[in-house]
Amino acid sequence: MKKVIVLAAAAAALAFAGQASAADKKVLAIVVKGLDNAFFELIHQGCEKWNSENASSEYTCFYTGPASTSDEAGEAQIVSDLLAKPDTAAIAISPSNAQLIGQTIKSANPTIPIMTVDADLSKDDAALRKTYLGTDNYTMGVQLGEYVKKNNPNGGKVCLIEGNPAAANILARAQGFRDGVSGKKDLTALAGEGGWTDAPGCPVFTNDDGAKGVQSMSDILAANPDIKAFAMMGGWPLFMAPQAYRDLFNPVKDKIASHTLEVVSTDTIGDEIPLLKEGLVNILVGQRPAEMGYKAPSVMISLIKGEKVDDPVFTGLDVCTKDNVDTCIAK
Repeated sequence: MKKVIVLAAAAAALAFAGQASAADKKVLAIVVKGLDNAFFELIHQGCEKWNSENASSEYTCFYTGPASTSDEAGEAQIVSDLLAKPDTAAIAISPSNAQLIGQTIKSANPTIPIMTVDADLSKDDAALRKTYLGTDNYTMGVQLGEYVKKNNPNGGKVCLIEGNPAAANILARAQGFRDGVSGKKDLTALAGEGGWTDAPGCPVFTNDDGAKGVQSMSDILAANPDIKAFAMMGGWPLFMAPQAYRDLFNPVKDKIASHTLEVVSTDTIGDEIPLLKEGLVNILVGQRPAEMGYKAPSVMISLIKGEKVDDPVFTGLDVCTKDNVDTCIAK
């Protein structure tokens, strides 16, 4: 099945490149971790908005990725295929596996500009791309950690819900959370710092699977009734499995309201804001994916022209709690 997904996605990329050539358009490609994720669909919408506003441009924004966010090899194959096409003028990549995408770029040895969007390459491979466009992921994690620390100064057990263990953006958020909640720096785990300890079996890596995230939290909650906090480094359980999430946390809604059980998450998409209004999560720190998709083509064009581009280019954060839930998202 994975091979089929890879071939289908690659074929779609190549077919589009051929169409773009026929229409005398150069391709500005955005390759995301997977097409099954609502977050990336917002990046797609930003890409299409740029196309609609720049119909006369010699460039076109092309959004693609593997069918599933779990298909790291599929994403790498799509990147490799696009880099081999003469139509591709520049490429923006959200690496699912930072090391794999870094190796893919090295093997291709491209002459066109490469940038990252949403997720970055590893520090060792940073020179392979011109800039990173997206969220300040470390700061995002720090904000979640400091919020939990403020409401629970004595600490307790905490479980981080993460995604792909090789995704640099998620790892940066987790690092920021640990530093923010503990008041320490560069911790690889929580073992009593600031009173906080990783619950047994945590962190949990879900590979961006919302249902798996909910099930993992259910298991952790059952095994650790004294747990003080869940910290989701991606909002997958909320926007991919909202009803299962409601079923799990409705019985402990009073604990969430009193901060006896802190539940914090990134992102503000799908059902996340309604779940915040329902009192089933304490705080959301949201990204701006549509802005990423909209800005990426212009940044790629600047890189093609050899213009100076800042590195990184941050797109900002929206901090949402029950107190500002109706006005927290930037318009």
